[in-house]
Amino acid sequence: MLVAVIGLGTFGEHTAVNLYNKGADVIAIDLDPKQIDKIKDRVTQSLIMDVTNERALRSANISDVDIAIVAIGDSIEQSVMAVAMLRKLGVGRVLARATSAIHEHVLREVGASEIMKVEEEMGNIIASKIIAPHVLQRYNFAAGYSLVEMKLDKRFEGKTLVESKIRQNYNLNIVALQKRIPYITEDGKSAYRIEINDSPMPMDIIKSDDIVVLVGNDKNMDKFFSDFEGN
Repeated sequence: MLVAVIGLGTFGEHTAVNLYNKGADVIAIDLDPKQIDKIKDRVTQSLIMDVTNERALRSANISDVDIAIVAIGDSIEQSVMAVAMLRKLGVGRVLARATSAIHEHVLREVGASEIMKVEEEMGNIIASKIIAPHVLQRYNFAAGYSLVEMKLDKRFEGKTLVESKIRQNYNLNIVALQKRIPYITEDGKSAYRIEINDSPMPMDIIKSDDIVVLVGNDKNMDKFFSDFEGN
């Protein structure tokens, strides 16, 4: 997969490097030579370029990329022009970062395929951690839907997934169980290994130190958290 990441602030830089580390070919683009110098050894290719310059983009064969990510957050005008130019040059899938509702609206109007509301999503994650400290991780994978890793308490210990009534009462699906399995090391010490049950069955039993992975609608998830904290 060939991905162009445009705008190498904190978000853009981390996105480009993580994509590269996961096996993607990454073209990192920014106007600031310092940003390019900072990232050049951690991506496939790095370019100092004005992405609103059609000739420059054509010379970089930008139309060959599978996905372009416009990560510019400090200039609405530049991000909008970048999306418009990428669409004009035939890039089929353009993901763009929006910093406000107006920004999002304009990005959609000029052809952004998907919108990333980074600040809003991070705010939701932080708020969830404060309100629901038992939640270890929360990922927003689609509008209005989350995947959550959390520890249940003693109310659920020894119950099967069916008996927990999480699906029946909250319409949330438990898609995995992470278990700590005790064992004795070669030198006779007690230790634990982590095992993931990624196909849990209705009669699987929840243990006190299990981590469950839930998927579902955000409203249902928040209702479950509220009831969980309230009892």
